[in-house]
Amino acid sequence: MHEKIYLWKEDAPYTQFSPLQAQPSVTEYAVPGSRGAVVVVPGGGYCMKADHEGAPIAEMLNQAGVSAYVLDYRVKPCHMLAPLADAKRAIRLVRSMGYEKVAILGFSAGGHLTCTAATLYDAGDPDAADPLERLSSRPDAFIPCYAVVSFGAFTHRGSRESLLGQENADNWELVRKFSNELHITPDTPEAFIWHTAADQAVPVENSLNLALALSAQGVPYEMHIFPQGQHGLGLAEEYEDVKQWTALLQKWLVLRNYN
Repeated sequence: MHEKIYLWKEDAPYTQFSPLQAQPSVTEYAVPGSRGAVVVVPGGGYCMKADHEGAPIAEMLNQAGVSAYVLDYRVKPCHMLAPLADAKRAIRLVRSMGYEKVAILGFSAGGHLTCTAATLYDAGDPDAADPLERLSSRPDAFIPCYAVVSFGAFTHRGSRESLLGQENADNWELVRKFSNELHITPDTPEAFIWHTAADQAVPVENSLNLALALSAQGVPYEMHIFPQGQHGLGLAEEYEDVKQWTALLQKWLVLRNYN
């Protein structure tokens, strides 16, 4: 049985905007002795969370000797900052467990949240009463998988409307805030990116433009674009070429001492 760990001991920030939703948590898939851990963020258009992008991904990471924590974050209807608050808190919580490195991995809209956590992080508040809030929320690496990177060009409209609300979906200040390719700096964590060129739901340009932005700022990244495969593949076990992404990622993490 995998332990569920709630991110806050009391109500999470922004609970008043979605009082009937479950409190955010992570489910632990720990590997004893692993030096690093990965927070896993399932996709689902910011309106649900896809099961095949959660536990099976954590188990795949465990096979490489890497601990994983599957994030149950808040989705529509919620405050637009609630998912980011959950992701940042999950990184702080996992970091507090003593891991040397903490990465974040996400799919589709969960990939958008992953990219947002990797660009809109903070160093922590040294004066916070809560010890977790004193820790940095900056991940050591981020792993967007067929991710919605931008809320502007080539976006997935449903994800944008679910997070921002239909009334704010065309507010260009907010669209810019959540277009992650616009917020890459030299301090952005390194990345492992993959997508399929045939993705009809979230265009591959999301990943290509992210890679261009990382390159422009000198941030290291590895990227794999596979020619075939629809959106939402997860482990992609039915595609001989696409399923290579898991072994490639495992190798990438092991080379960086996450095992």
